[in-house]
Order: sequence, then structure tokens, then C-alpha cells
Amino acid sequence: MDISVLIQIIVVGIATGGIYGLLALGFVLIYKATSILNLAMGQFLALGAYICFAALVNFNSPFYLALFVTILFAVVLGFVIEPLILRPMIGEPVISVVMVTIGLGLILEGIMTMIWGPIYRAYPPIFPPEPLNLGFAVVPSGLLWGFIFAMVTTAIFILFFKFSRTGVAMRAVAFDQQAALSMGVSVRRVFALSWSFGAIAAVISGVVIGNLSGLNVYMGDAALAVLAVVILGGLDSIGGAILGGFIVGVLENLTGFYLDPLVGGGSKEIAPFIILLLIILIRPYGLFGKVTIERV
Repeated sequence: MDISVLIQIIVVGIATGGIYGLLALGFVLIYKATSILNLAMGQFLALGAYICFAALVNFNSPFYLALFVTILFAVVLGFVIEPLILRPMIGEPVISVVMVTIGLGLILEGIMTMIWGPIYRAYPPIFPPEPLNLGFAVVPSGLLWGFIFAMVTTAIFILFFKFSRTGVAMRAVAFDQQAALSMGVSVRRVFALSWSFGAIAAVISGVVIGNLSGLNVYMGDAALAVLAVVILGGLDSIGGAILGGFIVGVLENLTGFYLDPLVGGGSKEIAPFIILLLIILIRPYGLFGKVTIERV
């Protein structure tokens, strides 16, 4: 086995995993505060990619302005969806809430199809084209800048939660809603912020993935593979989401390179779901997830 090839695959896998980790962070931010697994995250991703695309192409906006508009849209999306659709579901069975998020995703997908149609669209170039030569590996330009973008965004989120007053309030609600409420924290506001931050993580992931692979209304299906990342790291662990992204990204690329030639292709696409099944069977709370013990 050529060690240089192995190193190249691992480096590309880590870069891919950084993007997975950002999208997984969106899942975690919502689940940590509200205990809701948002299965419409993939449609958030696709919608963000299309909003940025429209700003770039239809309005000839510079990228920084298009990205700002996309993030602002994500904030509004979170603040609108949480009170109108999710808040009325408080206290309802978990399966009902999950079905509502699935329905929300289908509605958003239908809206995107009506506006932009089902055709594939190439994303305008937004990052410098030169790849990064590390000496022991070469990282393609789109993947390199996508990784940098994802890591910077992730670092901003982590610093925000660690040092800002709002971040402390969100952590308090995630730990104990009743105690946070008794200390004057607005739980409803924290819920809305959690949805907005989750949407921001999703739309930025959409911009990165759109730049890598182009646009279509079904690009949000990539979020299903990220469920393996979320569950591997732990549904309520921010650090676990990042580490899980790296692990799944590397394993996915190793599987694609070494197994695809043996089985005729397709192993890379199913690898995250095999990982997901194994995690659920062996450690359903993930590497860093909080273990909940229920007394019956």
C-alpha cells in the first residue's frame, strides 16, 4: 500500500469532514436547546445555497454581500419557523415533532422547485482556484476553502457559546430549562435563537457544498449522511459533532478508494449509513452524548 496515497486520502477526508462537522453543528445547536432533531436541515442547506446563488447571479452582488444576505435570511427563517411551526408542538409525542420537520422539509423543497426548477445549476466561482500543496498531499481548491470556511464558522460559534451572555443563556437552557427560566432567561427566545443558529450553520454549509458540487433542489439529501456524524459525536455535543465529522469524512473517503473498485462502486455513499447503524447498535448516545437513564 502506497503510504503517500493513504495520506492524501486522509487529508481530503479531514477536509470533507470539516464541512460535515459544520452541518452536524446545525443539528446539535437545535437539538441541544430544544430536544428536537430537525430533519428539514437538508432543505435549509439547499435553500441557503440558492439564496446566495440568486444574490450572486441575479443581482451581481459581491460574495461577501451575498453571504451576508444568506445569513440574514437564515436568522429570519429560524425566528419565523420556531414560533409558527415548532412551538405549538411543545409537549406532543416525539414522532409527531419529527414528522412536522419532515413535512417542513418537503414544503421547502417544493418551494425551491417552483422558484428555481429541478435542473442542475453550476455555482459561480467564489474561491481562488489554486489547490494547496502540503508537500505530502494536495488539497483541491474548493475543498480547501470549504474546509477553511467551515472551521472559521465553527470557531465563531464555539467562541460565541463560551464567552457571550447569549451563549451562556443558551447553555443554561440546554442544561436545565426550568432553572434557566427561574433565573430570568427567556426560553422562547433561546429556542428561536437556536433555530436561527442551526439555520446559519446549514446555509453556510449549503454555500460551500454548492460551490463544490453545484446546485439542485435535492442537494439537501447530503444532510441524511450527516446524521451519522451527529449520532457518532452525540446529539448534544458540539465538540462531538466536529470530531464525528472528521471521523466520518476520513472513513467515507477510505471506503470509496479501497472498496469501490472491489464492489463496482457505491460503497462510499452507503458508508455513513453503515456507520450510523453500528453506532446505534453499539453506543446509541454517541462518543460524547449525554446518557439519559429513565426510571420506569
